[in-house]
Amino acid sequence: MNQLKTLIGMAAVTTLLAACASAPPRSDSLERAHAEVQTLSAEPLAQQAAANDLQAAQQDLQEADTALAQKRPMAEVDHLAYLAQRHAEAGIARVETAHAQAQLARAQDQRGRILLESRAAEAERAKAQAQEARSQLAQTQQELADLKAKQTERGVVVTLADVLFDTGRATLKPGADLTLDHLAHYLRDNPQTRILIEGFTDSVGSDAYNDELSQRRADSVAAALASRGVPGDAIRAIGRGKSFPVATNDTSAGRQQNRRVQIVFSDSSGRFAEASDSDAIRR
Repeated sequence: MNQLKTLIGMAAVTTLLAACASAPPRSDSLERAHAEVQTLSAEPLAQQAAANDLQAAQQDLQEADTALAQKRPMAEVDHLAYLAQRHAEAGIARVETAHAQAQLARAQDQRGRILLESRAAEAERAKAQAQEARSQLAQTQQELADLKAKQTERGVVVTLADVLFDTGRATLKPGADLTLDHLAHYLRDNPQTRILIEGFTDSVGSDAYNDELSQRRADSVAAALASRGVPGDAIRAIGRGKSFPVATNDTSAGRQQNRRVQIVFSDSSGRFAEASDSDAIRR
């Protein structure tokens, strides 16, 4: 009985030794190489960015597998696996560089599109602003034309005739409302514009009387504009009496032309022209 047990034990040991002898050897280096080559092979950009590295890695890996299967020295297997792993790692690095370059190219392309869109939007804004400026200029020109404005050395001048006042009076007639409404509308639309309101009379009466009357008429126009929403700091009123006639005072028609109120407009920055001599005022 004991002899039988001994024989069975020896048989089991023999079987185990035979199994160990037939089991293929393992190589950690080779397993790592397989993993790296598989990672490289799975990259979509591998053939484009690292074809040579992939081919070399696959070739070295195949030779390592063959050496292992042929039970050649493990040093040779590990060396071939090392070469395969290094080629795979180099390929993975090239693929990562290609990914980074592609990402940079996409970012630059996106930046370019954003820049082009920004420029296009800016061009549209500039176009719209130019169109708005042209429209405003046309509207301004039309408003000045409605007021019968004239361009002079002193700037743009609007003359309000004596029909706005009764003779010898400074109270505005109701007929002046439409003209003053137009004038106030223009000034509200152009808040940077300032005006100088100048009152004039004919030669009838004393200098003191005409100076006082012309000032009151200028003040009446200023008050009427202020009541229509024109800021007071945009208005200056001055009486010039019977000075600077535009026609002869020897006739009724001439005196009527001399009884007037003139509105002198500043430029777009609020400055008035420097011309102030009598010839310029007459114009």
